[in-house]
Amino acid sequence: MFPSLYISHGSPMLALNPGASGPALARLAAEIPKPKAIVIVSAHWESNELLVSGNPQPETWHDFGGFPKALFEVQYPAPGDPRLAAEVAGLLKSAGLAARIDSNRPFDHGVWVPLSLMYPQADIPIVQVSLPSRDGPALQTRVGQALASLREQGVLLIGSGSITHNLRELDWHAGPESVEPWAQAFRDWMIDKLAANDEAALHDYRAQAPNAVRNHPSDEHLLPLYFARAAGGQFSVAHQGFTMGALGMDIYRFD
Repeated sequence: MFPSLYISHGSPMLALNPGASGPALARLAAEIPKPKAIVIVSAHWESNELLVSGNPQPETWHDFGGFPKALFEVQYPAPGDPRLAAEVAGLLKSAGLAARIDSNRPFDHGVWVPLSLMYPQADIPIVQVSLPSRDGPALQTRVGQALASLREQGVLLIGSGSITHNLRELDWHAGPESVEPWAQAFRDWMIDKLAANDEAALHDYRAQAPNAVRNHPSDEHLLPLYFARAAGGQFSVAHQGFTMGALGMDIYRFD
């Protein structure tokens, strides 16, 4: 049985400067049997409706600006899997969640940045599920529950976002030992509630968690966590850390 994962993917520069996350992701990939496919929810595919990527050969989308030329040259030529995409859409529909196939979707950086560090050979088929972010944690919990059975088929389920994500308050010169107290307090609260399996508190995090809105002015980077949690089982921390003072780089697994 495969775990599900929540990966904080950080800045796109992680692909070139992986820091502590690179070894953590490589170690995680080594601990898990090689999956036959990956289904991933990225913070960077927000949508109004629930969509599933059915592109057989997605392009590597450099969906950002202002970074070095070398980053725009990075390619991640993993294949898609239209058959698995149809199965994913069917599982979602069986759970009462209308889903439609998008045959053109490329890989956004929430997909290819972390996966390039886990599986650099780019030889595992990938299907992406969109993020109707306005529907909040409850929908992502339902999506995760609907797709949990794929873990028994050798499919790795991943939520890709960031445990904290306030880009306006980052210190681009801060070292990994520099952590803003308001960011750490939020991260620690989330870990406590995940360990306690307190779904009610987690779903109401914007009202209950310390500095919730400061850490997530919008919540698209936290929502993939709810997908991973609902798709998996027992919570554990695979990696902890911060960059730039307040950008959480935690990785969680749900076995």
